[in-house]
Amino acid sequence: MAVDVIVLAAGKGTRMKSALPKVLHKLAGKPLLEHVLDTAEALADAPVSVVIGHGSELVMATIVRDQISWILQQQQLGTGHAVQQALPCIRDSARVIVLYGDVPLIKRQTLLDLLALVDVRTMALLTVTLDNPTGYGRIVRDQDGAVQAIVEEKDATAEQKTIAEVNTGVMAFPPEFLRQWLPQLQNNNAQSEYYLTDLVGMARSQGFRVAALEATSAHETEGVNSRSQLHTLERQFQLNLAQALQDEGVTIADTARFDCRGQLTAGQDCFIDVNTVFEGSVSLGNNVSIGPNCLISDAVIGDAVTIKANTIIEGPVTIESHAEVGPFARLRPGTQLRTHSRVGNFVETKKSVIGPGSKVNHLSYIGDTTVGENANIGAGTITCNYDGVNKFNTSIGNGAFIGSNSSLVAPVSIGDGATVGAGSTITGDVGDNQLAIARGRQRNIENWQRPAKVEKE
Repeated sequence: MAVDVIVLAAGKGTRMKSALPKVLHKLAGKPLLEHVLDTAEALADAPVSVVIGHGSELVMATIVRDQISWILQQQQLGTGHAVQQALPCIRDSARVIVLYGDVPLIKRQTLLDLLALVDVRTMALLTVTLDNPTGYGRIVRDQDGAVQAIVEEKDATAEQKTIAEVNTGVMAFPPEFLRQWLPQLQNNNAQSEYYLTDLVGMARSQGFRVAALEATSAHETEGVNSRSQLHTLERQFQLNLAQALQDEGVTIADTARFDCRGQLTAGQDCFIDVNTVFEGSVSLGNNVSIGPNCLISDAVIGDAVTIKANTIIEGPVTIESHAEVGPFARLRPGTQLRTHSRVGNFVETKKSVIGPGSKVNHLSYIGDTTVGENANIGAGTITCNYDGVNKFNTSIGNGAFIGSNSSLVAPVSIGDGATVGAGSTITGDVGDNQLAIARGRQRNIENWQRPAKVEKE
């Protein structure tokens, strides 16, 4: 099915109280308009035209995608006028669907079901049934179930006001319908605007059928006009995702305190505690346990990994099976933790490989470093990898032991089985199985008198 998608995104969004165009406000870390475009572009053979107005330059600069036709609506004269601007972009062979840049949760399957109702003599619109339809245009159907009219609240009879099915504004048309009747729209209303909904009356008067599809969820058709509504849809988006993960075998401690601002995949029997935020692309293996208050971005995490509370992972990061991280650890880009390795509390790593079974347990910085198997790096160890201009590498061999409070001044190599005495500053290579001690000799001075504070007169 060939489809031409028209997305209306020209509005200012006055109630957002923001200099930022409404469609650029973010939901789940991504602009509202991006969500709509993702859904539209998931349709086969569906070029997208986006009608923009307020903040058009910023919108185009922010949304960088191929195969989008940007159409400027110089004056915001209503939805009918906006769709008119996109008429040159529609094909004779395609069905046309009109979406809105501030309705982010609409589903691909819903669009396909709506488009399936369209033929050369049938337009279709998406409706939703609300518990409280006050303020919305009511859908009046005939005996055959076709839409007879959309009656606005102010024009509805007492009986029509009891109708709970309302108009969402999402519509689909045969192309010739739009070409013929859009130019005939009138703006003889209080707002002097051209309304797309007036096409329903035109279709009925000309003997066309108006089919309707009810959305399965009110949230799917809900738009964002205020920050309060944005918050509501944010929580609904996160709840939908959390429930999908639960269906795949993930335990989430509290779905109200779960946030994903990217793509998250997870194996079975994972546990995600409260206030964890996922960004970018994150993959969890089986039996992964994530403690509270973690931020995980662009990471591949293997089976049976434990990530303890208050850990920050800024990818790209790879953590292999049975590794343990945290609490209060920070893994920066380029970190690779091999199987059964451990990075503990208040440890920061960057562009480093921690080998299988190796441990960096406390209060250390490991940057531009390769650590072999079963090495132990003591508390307070720092790899001094930066001279103010260039970065240098450190190599720590298999089974090496680095004593606490050591400084390894790169470039430097610590051999297999080597030992570095606590408090050492290492500036030269240490060979296999060697002991390196690089610190001042201790002196004990007898009868040492501490300086005394002189009392002021």
